[in-house]
Amino acid sequence: MPRFNLSWLYMFIAMTIAYLYFTSDDSAGIDRQLTYTEFKDMVNKGYANKIIAYNDNTVDMFIKPEYVKDVFKDDYKKVGRSPSMHVEVGSIDALDKFLEKAQEEGHFTGEISYEKKSDMFGTLFWNIAPIFFIVAIWIFIMRRMSGGGSGGMNPFSVGKSKAQVYEKGDNANRITFKDVAGQEGAKQEVQEIVDFLKQPQKYTELGGKIPKGALLVGPPGTGKTLLAKAVAGEADVPFFSMSGSDFVEMFVGVGASRVRDLFRQAKEKAPCIIFIDEIDAVGRARSKSPSMGGNDERESTLNQLLTEMDGFGTNSGVIILAATNRADILDKALLRAGRFDRQIHVDLPDLNERKAVFDVHLKPLKLDDTVDPETLARQTPGFSGADIANVCNEAALIAARHKKSAVGKQDFLDAVDRIIGGLEKKTKIMTMHEKRSIALHEAGHATISWFLEHANPLIKVTIVPRGRALGAAWYMPEERQITTKEQMLDEMCATLGGRAAEELFTGHISTGAMNDLERVTKQAYGMIAYAGMSDKLPNLCYYNNEEYSFSKPYSERTAELIDEEVKRMINEQYERAKQVLTEQKEGHNQLAQLLIEKEVIFAEDVERIFGKRPWASRSEEIMNQEAQKNLPEEKTEEEVPLLENKEA
Repeated sequence: MPRFNLSWLYMFIAMTIAYLYFTSDDSAGIDRQLTYTEFKDMVNKGYANKIIAYNDNTVDMFIKPEYVKDVFKDDYKKVGRSPSMHVEVGSIDALDKFLEKAQEEGHFTGEISYEKKSDMFGTLFWNIAPIFFIVAIWIFIMRRMSGGGSGGMNPFSVGKSKAQVYEKGDNANRITFKDVAGQEGAKQEVQEIVDFLKQPQKYTELGGKIPKGALLVGPPGTGKTLLAKAVAGEADVPFFSMSGSDFVEMFVGVGASRVRDLFRQAKEKAPCIIFIDEIDAVGRARSKSPSMGGNDERESTLNQLLTEMDGFGTNSGVIILAATNRADILDKALLRAGRFDRQIHVDLPDLNERKAVFDVHLKPLKLDDTVDPETLARQTPGFSGADIANVCNEAALIAARHKKSAVGKQDFLDAVDRIIGGLEKKTKIMTMHEKRSIALHEAGHATISWFLEHANPLIKVTIVPRGRALGAAWYMPEERQITTKEQMLDEMCATLGGRAAEELFTGHISTGAMNDLERVTKQAYGMIAYAGMSDKLPNLCYYNNEEYSFSKPYSERTAELIDEEVKRMINEQYERAKQVLTEQKEGHNQLAQLLIEKEVIFAEDVERIFGKRPWASRSEEIMNQEAQKNLPEEKTEEEVPLLENKEA
């Protein structure tokens, strides 16, 4: 039997009131039926003001105001503004003759009209239609105010939780750790939460307490939400999923009400997991001053959340997982032990983890023999799991566009190029002079990166416009655990190589180096103001983490000193770039000419001009170490150095 909901009673009352409002007629007065004889008598006495005859032989006679008291007697106060009386006549023709005679004799001086009687359906429709229209508008407004989510059909469920519930034993939507590639460290930490939920007595017997919650922190697209779903799938417990913005509403107190309702439902189904995605929407640090952007509704929601997580009430068996990519702006009360007991960092995947992610996303694709997941992983440094999924999808689209039967290696490379640099614009018209300037610029980047030890290894260079760039150079960024000052200076010098080549070999500079200058300036400020890599400002960090601070954490004198050091550092690397280009002038010109002819050149072309690069990249060193580990045991000690020399 369905549960009776008071909201439908309220709706019925509202419809009744609306019906009475729209159907009430102040002019209707008291209905009184007359005989034909009485009707003729009143007309002859001059009581009739207006007569309306209908096609069904019925007549409405309206009474003159001065005769209302004589006609209705004691009930004259109950009549409306235009009281009328009803009568049935034998025929309209007889009525016409009677009224013509009354007009001739002067008994009736009003107007006569003939109307067609409306049907019952039409009358009912026009009386009921406004009611339904008002109710529809009311329901629509209440649905919009309630967010249009769960409970939207009930206008009075604004304060109800809108969490999506995944019940226990739901194998159709179940996600496990097998579906999460990479992130081995994060999976190891959340595995403990799964053990808590599966075997709580194992820990409670020793006096331990099940942790209240865990906060997943990491850049966008790294798989925080997927990891939380995998925890629920592995533990096989109910899973409440809700976004932080779902708590925020235009009504004061609604957010706190939804928090209470969410935890009430969770306690009923304990043990379970509550997952709040993008918790920074409600968990932002509370303002110390109301004039500094305070929000009472958001803060009341946060206060209720803090109380539910660790208040006087008990939440036994309820574990809260939350995800955010802005942990630095969260309220300190939210991050303390007892609420979020641990922070699990879900970082960008490294080389091996990217290979595992590629293995997952390559399964549904139809591939040819040229596709190597390890090569693709090396080509995509700094990519998140979402980025890798996008690369695989884009490669499939490119292969389909070219009417291929399978996705190949080149399709993946084109997909990476398109995501990083944008779509090729081969239709853009350039003069020979502009083309030469761009070729000299890009050849400058390639030349300097080839002769600097710590610069990123070159992959390919192109002068085909992509996106907003007129040319581009692709490198294999070194995924270093730590970065030294010398390494950053080499990268800065390689970035300035394009502007230096323009000045040396064309005699002028252009706007083509704007992006390079922006990157170099930010890098120099970071090295000096944050990393303490300056001779005049050593071992100092001026990083300011206060959100509402309008003052710099250093004096004006220090600001001038930082500016001077930035200028000095950039100018030194610029002169260094010009020196390297001057020494390698012939090779640089050959490289620029090759670019003009072929438009796209690869590292092999650069190697033919300059010779083999004197230094091995970090990734090559790691691969050599792994190759040595995987050597068969029967290999002799003399064979190992030969392999090293060959790969060096």
